[in-house]
Amino acid sequence: MKDRKAVVRFGSRSAVRLSDLALLVRAPAALSVPGDVIAGAAAAGRPLDARTFGVIGSSVCLYWAGMALNDYADATVDSVERPDRPVPSGRVPRRTALGVAGALTVAGIGLAAAAGGRRSVGVALPLAGLIWAYDLKLKSTPAGGFAMAGARVLDVLAGAVVPGAGAESVGVAVRRAAVPAGLVGVHTGTLMALSRHEIGGAPVRVPGVTLAVSAATALATAVPVEQDASGGAAKGHRAAAAPWWLVAPRGGAAVRHSPAPLKGVAGTVPSKRFRTALTAAGALAYLGAYGSAQVRAVRKPSGENVRRAVGAGILGLMPLQAALTARGGAPGVAAALGVVHPLARRLARRISPT
Repeated sequence: MKDRKAVVRFGSRSAVRLSDLALLVRAPAALSVPGDVIAGAAAAGRPLDARTFGVIGSSVCLYWAGMALNDYADATVDSVERPDRPVPSGRVPRRTALGVAGALTVAGIGLAAAAGGRRSVGVALPLAGLIWAYDLKLKSTPAGGFAMAGARVLDVLAGAVVPGAGAESVGVAVRRAAVPAGLVGVHTGTLMALSRHEIGGAPVRVPGVTLAVSAATALATAVPVEQDASGGAAKGHRAAAAPWWLVAPRGGAAVRHSPAPLKGVAGTVPSKRFRTALTAAGALAYLGAYGSAQVRAVRKPSGENVRRAVGAGILGLMPLQAALTARGGAPGVAAALGVVHPLARRLARRISPT
């Protein structure tokens, strides 16, 4: 019977199924990217507008580029350790993987330029550089973990520096987003430490240490921050006019600064108590999803359990991002991010995020 699955042709000699391209770039894992940008935007008091969505698109493209480049660079190793992956199995030619990585990188930088101009390109270029350096050179070195953590930090800062009406200077925006960026970077460091042991298993101390760091990350995330008059999370800095999704209520009544708030996404911002509760709930969900997988790896640090912990950590980043977004003063958007997590877990059953 003729294969009716959608294909993409590269030149005249090869045809690649879209499903295999989705496997190549670990498509569902990209759901872990938008929350980075949103958490940075919330911390800096930036609105969730077209510019921010453009930067989200840029970061997703660069993430997928990294996944495709990873399989290009690891083709020889994967032929032994993971022969079912698209490149070593022959379903996606190696040169195609490189071409996909290059095209997605160009698209990511182009989207950053269109959405945020020089400010966003100033983050997208080093982000792309870290991704390529990691996959082609740094992965097997001690610097590899720092490179990937740095990439996630830049993802958060990308949301903070988006230009627009009322936007702060780059320096102020970066300072406001420093804490959420740092926490996301620390989380990524635990993932990188575990990922080195996905095949042969790990010494029990490795998941033990990453579990302790994850618990500390959850605790630091749950600590409330004092909001300034505009709902920003950085006390002591000049506040721009707050967008509708960040405005803190006064005297029990929320103040709207947008003529057309997106009801159902964030609408008006609830009380500080609710914001704090949502932050704590997100931190607990993060620890429950990622921490429980690490506990299993501590009990039996086999390659299978370590791989499951890495997968749980990739998807568990979403409740962490939701908690950081609520902490930054945008609980409505945080709640929306929380809904994405179970969806991503369902998709991960079809396409592995690792």
